[in-house]
Amino acid sequence: MSYAPAILAFAGSAREASLNKKLVALAADAARQAGASVDLIDLRDYPMPLYDGDLQEKEGIPEQAKRLRETIAAHDGLLIASPEYNSAYAPLLKNAIDWTSRPDGDVPMLACWRDKTAGIMAASPSVLGGMRGLVHLRALLGAIGVLVLPEQVTIPYADAQFDDAGRLTDPELQTAVENLAQRLTDVVRRLYA
Repeated sequence: MSYAPAILAFAGSAREASLNKKLVALAADAARQAGASVDLIDLRDYPMPLYDGDLQEKEGIPEQAKRLRETIAAHDGLLIASPEYNSAYAPLLKNAIDWTSRPDGDVPMLACWRDKTAGIMAASPSVLGGMRGLVHLRALLGAIGVLVLPEQVTIPYADAQFDDAGRLTDPELQTAVENLAQRLTDVVRRLYA
């Protein structure tokens, strides 16, 4: 039996009806179909204060950040759907990365992020579909040791792209999401098998 990559999937959005949560759920399903073991999480389940070095020095790493760090560390690959806020990624996602990347006792800086492989995507009501934010996210992830696949998916006019079942109404976009998930699964399998 071939190796089943462990993939963690999440959106950088806190909204319950987030377009990016819908998008990453589609990618997670496609990765499962490709043979990956996928955990889909919600960053709302890991509430953390805004990163503050003084707070870290005084109180240490918050328990929710430690829990998220352990969850990330337990996976080989990442599927990340990021909303675009003012041409960049969302502050919720940046804050999660900031807290989980900090050194903590025997845990070195960036430990849970290094050597991970990620597929990134975005959904936005705008004409560019979140493309500008992914430029910044790709740079950030690369800087912390994550191998980001060259392929990415953006869903423009996303507020009108999902049907009632949560699938994309445009077959080409649906296929692009499935292909990204398949590609991540294949690359991670080759790297870690």
